[in-house]
Amino acid sequence: MKVTQEKRPNSQMGLEIEITPERSKQAYEQVLADYKRKVNIPGFRKGKVPRQVLIQRLGSQNLKAVALEKLIEEAASEAIAQEKIEALDKPQLVSEFEALVSEYKPGQPLTFELAVDIPPEIQIEQYSGLTIKVEEVKYDPATVDGILEEQRHKQATLIPVEDRPAQMDDITVIDFVGRMAKTSSSEGEEGEEEETEIPGAKADEFELELKTEGFIPGFVEGIVGMQLGETKEVPLQFPEDYPQKDLRGIQAVFSITLKEIKEQELPELDDELAAEVSEFETLAELRADLESTYKERAERQTAANKSQALMEALVEQLEVEIPASTRSSEIDEMVTQTVYDLASKGVDVQKMLTKEMVTDLRQNSQPEAIARIKRNLAVTEIAKRESIFVSPEAIEAKMTEILAQYSPQEKEIFDREKLREAVEIDLVREKVLGWVEEHSTIELVPEGTLQPLADPDSQEASGSSESEGVPEETAPAGPDSQEASGSSESEGVPEETALADPAPAEESSPTGPEAPME
Repeated sequence: MKVTQEKRPNSQMGLEIEITPERSKQAYEQVLADYKRKVNIPGFRKGKVPRQVLIQRLGSQNLKAVALEKLIEEAASEAIAQEKIEALDKPQLVSEFEALVSEYKPGQPLTFELAVDIPPEIQIEQYSGLTIKVEEVKYDPATVDGILEEQRHKQATLIPVEDRPAQMDDITVIDFVGRMAKTSSSEGEEGEEEETEIPGAKADEFELELKTEGFIPGFVEGIVGMQLGETKEVPLQFPEDYPQKDLRGIQAVFSITLKEIKEQELPELDDELAAEVSEFETLAELRADLESTYKERAERQTAANKSQALMEALVEQLEVEIPASTRSSEIDEMVTQTVYDLASKGVDVQKMLTKEMVTDLRQNSQPEAIARIKRNLAVTEIAKRESIFVSPEAIEAKMTEILAQYSPQEKEIFDREKLREAVEIDLVREKVLGWVEEHSTIELVPEGTLQPLADPDSQEASGSSESEGVPEETAPAGPDSQEASGSSESEGVPEETALADPAPAEESSPTGPEAPME
């Protein structure tokens, strides 16, 4: 069997395979023999069907197609072994199969072409001596002051107000309905405005703290100054970046009835309050704990920024053609993880995930998949060049640590081999980034100086804040809005403990929430 190799784009190897006359005949004769042993044709005993009758009954083209399928599969496997090719996936037939069937004449030579994905050639121009700017996150004492002040508001006593109009920071109860103006006109008549109710922009007995953050501009301001029992028409315009696209820039009128006004009487910021909202007995202990928590958080965020900046710098130096099979495999894992995450939240994925939705999900996952592959390739290449590796014991210890976070039922769905691979690349990445940092210059710059770096692997990525903080379900605010309940939680302060460690996510790895499932 003669094999000719030719490099193809996207890290593929083309193989032209020439089958000898003897083998082309042997493949066809073998198929005839197999069918002769097992086919049942009326009037003949099994295994005794004459050759011509068998060919006539089954069809020459069909028999040749079966012979060719087997011949191509066997020849492809032998060619890869013979040429010592490191194939990443099954070879794909490049030649048109139907044309091959027509050309195929048993006993005559046959040539066809295959393509197989191979490990990409990685070029990384520079990975030492880099100069990298990293945003340094510093602890801001005002953060702790803000959290303590927020706890005062959470513990505030609400006192009904009847002798004055509503003012900022009051807790109010309102009924509201939003309508948008549409212009309709008939021939020869001037246009008249027809108000249409906005779906979802209606609520009764809605509790709302009068703060401007999180609402359509003008909504809260329209309530300020209203008297108890008053109904008022408030004209507004939806922002151009409003989450619900069909409402962007729309002029609307909200009819608001003020039913209750309550003002907040704040407790003193003292030891008694500290004991009420935390496990500490004194305000000094509580403040010290919060300061320690947020200082550590700032350090972790700076470290995460550094790792992210180093990784981005390495990817910029990388030149590589990613094989289609590698890209497809990464997308498969991402989609599987997404489905698992949805299922773990109680979503009926069988009903929700249509064929079209899966197609869209795969398409949308492609940019992130390519970014992940590039990061892994950069890390792997540097580790190879600098002989950086992790011990089996370290990998096993990390796997044990990860699996300890899951229930026995959840552990069963992990693909242990893929988890091991993910853990290894994650640990190697830590070592590689450490090596690159030692051999580069890191310049710390103030937070906000640089453009945010988008890291798909980082759960601490800058986060997506809804436009004006207004959910789509309702116009000015939805049932999920913290402002609606009068308790505006500080960033990262869980409600159940009020002052617990917000536990900001460090740069998450494939061995965390992205750990591969079967």
